[in-house]
Amino acid sequence: MNYDAIIIGGGHNGLVTACYLARAKWKVLVLERRHLVGGACVTEEVFPGFKVSTAAYVNSLFRPEIIRDLRLRDYGFEPIERNPASFSPFLDGRYLMLGTGSHKDVEEIAKFSRRDAERYPQYEAMLERVASVVEPTLVKVPPNLLRPNLGSLLEMGAMGRALQKLGPGMGEAIEVLTGAARPILDRWFESEELKGTIATDAIIGAFMAPSMPGTAYVLFHHVMGETNGKRGVWSYVKGGMGGLTQAIAAAAKDLGVEIRTEAEVAKILTKNGAVTGVALRNGDEFHAKKVASGVDCHLTFQRLLDPAELPPDFNAAIARISYSSASCKINVALERLPSFSALPGHEPGPQHFGTVHLCPDQDFIERAYDDAKYGRMSSEPIVECTMPSSLDPTVAPAGKHLMSMFTQYAPYELADGPWTDAKRNEYADRCFDVVERYAPGFKSSVIARQILTPVDLESTFGLTGGSIFQGAMPLHQLFMFRPVPGFASYNTPIRGLFMCGAAAHPGGGVMGASGWNAARVMLKA
Repeated sequence: MNYDAIIIGGGHNGLVTACYLARAKWKVLVLERRHLVGGACVTEEVFPGFKVSTAAYVNSLFRPEIIRDLRLRDYGFEPIERNPASFSPFLDGRYLMLGTGSHKDVEEIAKFSRRDAERYPQYEAMLERVASVVEPTLVKVPPNLLRPNLGSLLEMGAMGRALQKLGPGMGEAIEVLTGAARPILDRWFESEELKGTIATDAIIGAFMAPSMPGTAYVLFHHVMGETNGKRGVWSYVKGGMGGLTQAIAAAAKDLGVEIRTEAEVAKILTKNGAVTGVALRNGDEFHAKKVASGVDCHLTFQRLLDPAELPPDFNAAIARISYSSASCKINVALERLPSFSALPGHEPGPQHFGTVHLCPDQDFIERAYDDAKYGRMSSEPIVECTMPSSLDPTVAPAGKHLMSMFTQYAPYELADGPWTDAKRNEYADRCFDVVERYAPGFKSSVIARQILTPVDLESTFGLTGGSIFQGAMPLHQLFMFRPVPGFASYNTPIRGLFMCGAAAHPGGGVMGASGWNAARVMLKA
């Protein structure tokens, strides 16, 4: 069968690409390996009666332009704002709430340091200035460094002028984009309670400690984005994160996109250096002069293509991409919401609405990382908890609740051998012990749990190494270097083959920008 374009992978980016191509009247086919579309942004009934956001669990970065263009709210997409954004309980009985509004944030921080309370608005203003330079690049096609044209040179010049407008703040902006989170936080603040809370955002999905270069950029991700036009506000999606991708899929079908699930691509077909289509695992073939891959570079270039079809230098660059990961997602069905010693109560309250950070200070993160760098699961893991059922009762049976635990560090490769069920449960027990310390009685409220180590994230969602970003995001794997220099413009050495997922600029996170950018490039090709 012949199509104008075939999309490999029905994740949110692949679906976005399909929609924009179909809006231009292209005949588009989306092929998804699993039984449902959405990639790692899905809702699944892991436990009877519970709607679990299996992998991705909060939203803010998804581009508002795409929501508008595809009328996703008309298809059921409904973000639920979280206020406050975060709750950090401490073992001495104190707690810190952030994201309730600038005035209240200052009051909360003043409980720990008046100096930090005064500096916090200045810190946020600094990040906003950096965002004014970086955020516009998310929806731009990066230049080709190896073969720059006039347009790309002008684009680089525009970026340089934007940086110049920061004046003396340019140096700090460069540090945020390239440096380590810890020195920045230590320079701005004195309270470890505040720094520990912020630092956990710097390591999400990264096999790094806050003292390592690259973590400041991960931290920066958490101040970008918006919900309902409110900058920096994160949200749940009603009915789970699949509410977003199902809305995109519904829009795609109305635009004429054909979507096939349980359709695993085994090979990208080529002839004379150009793509001709794909072959499925079952032997079926589909043909098109344009193919976009929403899966990562390892799968695209080292599994679905014969390396002999690609230039040796390109193969070597692809082989250098890091997929290091030590994130373990644990989904938990609960009889009741946890009651924290610092702010007791099982009824839904502000302590349950946002992300719960269980981290006393930055050294706690460093020690957890020290275990992982030697191939050991952290003896005391970093645990962040979200409880979407506190604001969205549709995701759990009446009176029950759902907790999403994003934890680190659980290395993909363990020094003492592969992951087993016993090791999975040992690590999860360590995470549960951390929660129990802050919320006594938590463990007795657990109905069931699902443990997804990096190995499980790889096998379930096709994320090489368990990397939730389809490849780590240090500076040398970002923007004009993502996935590799010379091929950051969504193109590949195979004519007609494009990259449309998080493996391409701007990288990981539920943004949709990679898919949108790729579609624009394909329409011009």
